[in-house]
Amino acid sequence: MIDRYKRQRMGFVWEPESRFGKWLEIEVLACEAWAELGVIPVEAAAAIRQKAKYNVDRIAEVEAQVRHDVLAFTTNVGEYVGDESRFIHLGLTSSDILDTALALQMREAADIIIEDLDKLAAVLREKAAVYAYTPMIGRTHGVHAEPVTLGIKFATWLYAVERDRERMTAARERSSIGKLSGAVGTYANVDPFVEVYVCRKLGLVPAKVSTQIVPRDVHAEYLSTLAVIAATVENLAVEIRSLQRTEILEMEEPFAAGQKGSSAMPHKRNPVGCENIAGLARVIRSNALAGLENVTLWHERDISHSSVERIIIPDSTILLDYILARFTGIVEKLIVYPENMLANLEKTRGLIFSQRVLLALIAKGCSREDAYAVVQNNAMQAWREGADFQALVEKDAVIAGYLSPAEVAECFDYGYHMKHVDTILNRFGIAGKK
Repeated sequence: MIDRYKRQRMGFVWEPESRFGKWLEIEVLACEAWAELGVIPVEAAAAIRQKAKYNVDRIAEVEAQVRHDVLAFTTNVGEYVGDESRFIHLGLTSSDILDTALALQMREAADIIIEDLDKLAAVLREKAAVYAYTPMIGRTHGVHAEPVTLGIKFATWLYAVERDRERMTAARERSSIGKLSGAVGTYANVDPFVEVYVCRKLGLVPAKVSTQIVPRDVHAEYLSTLAVIAATVENLAVEIRSLQRTEILEMEEPFAAGQKGSSAMPHKRNPVGCENIAGLARVIRSNALAGLENVTLWHERDISHSSVERIIIPDSTILLDYILARFTGIVEKLIVYPENMLANLEKTRGLIFSQRVLLALIAKGCSREDAYAVVQNNAMQAWREGADFQALVEKDAVIAGYLSPAEVAECFDYGYHMKHVDTILNRFGIAGKK
């Protein structure tokens, strides 16, 4: 996945050029901190800042020999710096560089995901306004329940995205932890000031205490947040897939000119985008599980987490960036069929107004038990015979003893179910377009 999208902004966060750039800045800042402490000459720190460079190909060449990425990196930087390179990586261990740089990468990735969520929220906000009063059937257990509006449905999607933005913002802050405490985290060979100095310059929070690594529950929480966001997008994508079924067809993901749906059946218009999203969300959730497995390590550290993280953190952020962008495009160009929504509303011949009749009877003094029984009897007859529910209600003698024909007719008004649309949408600052 990284290679395919490496030209995209998210992909670059995880490219060697970006990673080594962060490593270099951490090493240089550490030297400057040592210089402030008087441990190394100020002139040496200045020379390191001026001359320190790296070459990705040369690092790979050295790593092939030494089989250690950080040592290969410092060797290459030393080739540019010269004599002053003896001060580079002073008192530090590899994880000081790796974990602090990883925090920076995760923060950059979080910023991109937050932007993605903002773009999706903007599209959903517009859709909620446009379709504020477009009636459609609400379904519980997959069965027709009562009328809703498409605008309210989009508002529920928007609310989920807003919650995800809050989660991602919190995960960004909670994962912005740096660590430069040396081997096993005791600061034996590195002054705590170095950690504070470097983290402050990078906008990170120094770990209150660390072993040789930042605790991996930090990364597990971040990955879990990505998984929750992916689950949100999958949930919305599955709703589109369900409503695109031929027998429902209330909405449909865009189908481009020249697009083919099937190698065998020319008529096919499949929700492939939403299906792709659902599949990729499973990968992100699986990666979160691997992140949870990384929490348990031996003593002050082992390396079992490292190989896993080199896959799951880049891939999860890249995949989530991709599915958010793809889903935003789908929603933006979503095809909506209001006429099919109306036809589906009427498919049960008025059964969806059963609660209105029930409540009207109760309001007239009928006990809830008796009201429920008489309404359900008529509803079951309508189910069995495919009869018109309103006609059955109008002919029922018990109901007639409580409700006039006009009062019965009033129970079958779609507008009743839209009376609080503005109340709901105003909570999001949305003015519905009638």
